[in-house]
Amino acid sequence: MKTDTVLNFPKPEIGPEMTGADAVVDCLVREGVEVLFAYPGGASMEMHQSLTRNDKIRTILPRHEQGGSFAAEGYARATGKAGVCMATSGPGATNLVTAIADAYMDSTPLVAITGQVYQKFIGKSAFQETDFFGMTLPIVKHSYLVLNVEDLPRIINEAIHLATTGRPGPVVVDIPKDVQQAKFRPIYPQKTEILSDQGLPQATDEQLNEVLELLSKAKKPMLYVGGGIISANAEQELKAFAERGDIFVATTLMGVGCFPETHPLSLKWFGMHGTVAGNYAVHESDLLFAFGVRFDDRITGEVTKFAPNATIVHVDIDRSEHNKNKIVDIPIHSDIKYALGRLNELMERSAHEAPDRTPWKDKVLGWKKKYPFKYEESKFILPQEAIRTLYEETKGEAIITTGVGQHQMWAAQYYDFAHSRSFISSLGLGSMGYGYPSAIGAKVACPDREVIDIDGDGSFVMNIQELATAKIEKIGAKAMVLNNQHLGMVVQWEDRFYQSVRGHTILGDKDNIGSPENMGGIYPDFVKIAEGFGVPARRVYRREDLREAIQEMLAEDGPFLLDVIVPYTEHVLPMIPAGKTVDEMIIE
Repeated sequence: MKTDTVLNFPKPEIGPEMTGADAVVDCLVREGVEVLFAYPGGASMEMHQSLTRNDKIRTILPRHEQGGSFAAEGYARATGKAGVCMATSGPGATNLVTAIADAYMDSTPLVAITGQVYQKFIGKSAFQETDFFGMTLPIVKHSYLVLNVEDLPRIINEAIHLATTGRPGPVVVDIPKDVQQAKFRPIYPQKTEILSDQGLPQATDEQLNEVLELLSKAKKPMLYVGGGIISANAEQELKAFAERGDIFVATTLMGVGCFPETHPLSLKWFGMHGTVAGNYAVHESDLLFAFGVRFDDRITGEVTKFAPNATIVHVDIDRSEHNKNKIVDIPIHSDIKYALGRLNELMERSAHEAPDRTPWKDKVLGWKKKYPFKYEESKFILPQEAIRTLYEETKGEAIITTGVGQHQMWAAQYYDFAHSRSFISSLGLGSMGYGYPSAIGAKVACPDREVIDIDGDGSFVMNIQELATAKIEKIGAKAMVLNNQHLGMVVQWEDRFYQSVRGHTILGDKDNIGSPENMGGIYPDFVKIAEGFGVPARRVYRREDLREAIQEMLAEDGPFLLDVIVPYTEHVLPMIPAGKTVDEMIIE
């Protein structure tokens, strides 16, 4: 006690006697968790019973554990808070693995709580037993297997803290059933005693002044920014730095919206299917600020030829990303919000004025004007037109989630995002089936915003059962399915690189695939399926009906499915083939 007094540690709070399961729920409440996506089973039902006795957490029952975990990700991506999901042992837990891997790749704060068999059965191939701790180790920020009920308060506290601080990521908490049933008096920690509490890393003024010295001499500077800006809530600092330095900004897909895409300095996003202007500008830059990014292969192409003439400054909170994929000139280990904020202060103090870069600006703006995203008009509804019409009808203010495929790229191309946390998609892992469950999570997080999943028919059907969740839980997440009866992105690669040989990429009736007017070849009937779940739906395939159909979808208070029939012959362009360079970009 004397030591505690000297060090001024707060006294821990001791709760009344309760079960481990009750303590899990109580601790989640204490950590500010308001929503839980959970599917029960034998090894987790103790915690579900505890949830029935607590009215401070909304428990949403998905129709599949993967749907629930993707919904938790959507919630996390829309808010920055930890998304929390729960499943039973064995198959319930393994159904969470894809979302855990996705959260790891996209730095999403996710806490996955799983029931586990009784401790005496661990390692003995008991019914519904898996080594969930072991199998998830490569795809988590941290894992816990709770063997002592008294550790639960500390572990839940640490799990939320770890998931949301530093570089966000997934944390697994695996709890045997006997630990859930055990009774004890919980001791609630008042402070998280883990390494990350030492504080966020901060760039030194010496490092930042070196950066500003480089900027003062640069003729062709570029900002390459990503999801780290959003995780750090550094959007305003980024905007101020870009404007004061008069620097063009190109984002990654994870960074979409962190810099307004309607801003004159925005080149939207770049990479494999990004803007020509963004790709050219990064390629020709002489100074590249890589802020909150990881030099992903879909951005760099052939990494040795990425930004070949640029001095590269890489600021990231995760030191392990420095020189992992791309050797840089100046790696800076820092919280990006601090670094940008301090750069702005130093620039103001020195009365920094951007040098005249008129030739560079003229060149970049020329690319921007010459190579906009474009498509040829058709008598049919093209997917690009459907997305652009949705943008117009929502005035760019909706939260857009997507599945994975061509529709995902078109959504990012033809919807202009002015706000962060408005484009939610599986980007590092590229997991089909992500779109609608994540829309559910985002709508729960942001009930006053329109949330629309732009999906493909192949991706949407993978978690179509979550329409039932939206209906029963009264969650107004909408889906606009761009239905081309094919696995569109794979078909595009077949057309470009495999002589159009169809390697099992046709989803509809192979003998009856024709134009969008050929209704007989369209399978399954999404309208009937949606109606079976109690969700209103509509199919549209005539251009003249498109806008009115989108208006009908947006007018619906609850969930709605709009099935938009589009041709399968469209390709996402521009395209830098995998492993190639900007010089080999396919523009049209």
